Amino acid sequence: MNFLGSAMFLCLFSMAFSQESMNVDLDPDLLRPLIIEFSESRLKNMSDDIDIHCTSWRVAIEANNLGPWTTIPDECADYVKDYMLGRSYNVDLEKVSKESGIYAKSLELRGDGMDAWVFDIDETLISNLPYYSDHGYGLEVFNNEQFDKWILEGVAPAIKPSLKLYEEILRLGFKIILLTGRHEDKRNITVTNLAHAGYQKWDRLILRGEHDREKSATAFKSGKRKEITEEGFRILGNYGDQWSDLIGIAAASRSFKLSNPMYHIPA
Repeated sequence: MNFLGSAMFLCLFSMAFSQESMNVDLDPDLLRPLIIEFSESRLKNMSDDIDIHCTSWRVAIEANNLGPWTTIPDECADYVKDYMLGRSYNVDLEKVSKESGIYAKSLELRGDGMDAWVFDIDETLISNLPYYSDHGYGLEVFNNEQFDKWILEGVAPAIKPSLKLYEEILRLGFKIILLTGRHEDKRNITVTNLAHAGYQKWDRLILRGEHDREKSATAFKSGKRKEITEEGFRILGNYGDQWSDLIGIAAASRSFKLSNPMYHIPA
């Protein structure tokens, strides 16, 4: 309520109180519930302000300019939903996929089988949007138990621009390494889900083992990349939706960040 509305409310409240204490008759019309109506243009301006604020917030998280966050801002719930279900999200995915493909095709592989490309899985190769649509598109605090139940269904669909890039990377002759924060006990269902989504071939699928449970996402993924490079692999590309997929030691020659405003995995 703005200042003018607050002042009017206090004025009428004071008049009503005075009538009861002084038994003075007042026009009943003055005591009707106060309804503040905003003009259509003002409502539009308010909506525009929220869109601008939420767009700025999304740009900040994609650029890794915000600290750790657990849920999307309350006022951005509709914005994130519209973004994820609308054309913009898919256009953003297609842009990153296209640029990744241009980069991959520009490289001259050595032909020794040691040129590698690393892919994350969730919100990178397959989409958990059906799950998050039931949980406010990131408005709810993440629940491991509920999310694990979704994973075990094994029905996450492919992210089509990513599948297109994946097939191109295979065709070019890269060794494909899948590096995911999922735990080892999800290996079988992950393999099944990937196959059903159209991902038919890879060289390694690395998941968190028992000794990795307490590691941060960056420590786990960069540690695994280090092990890969120590074997002699050259990681020329890395593709993921979280900064924790991409930063840290043994970084790829070039990394590509996919949009994901629904959740944040701390580095």
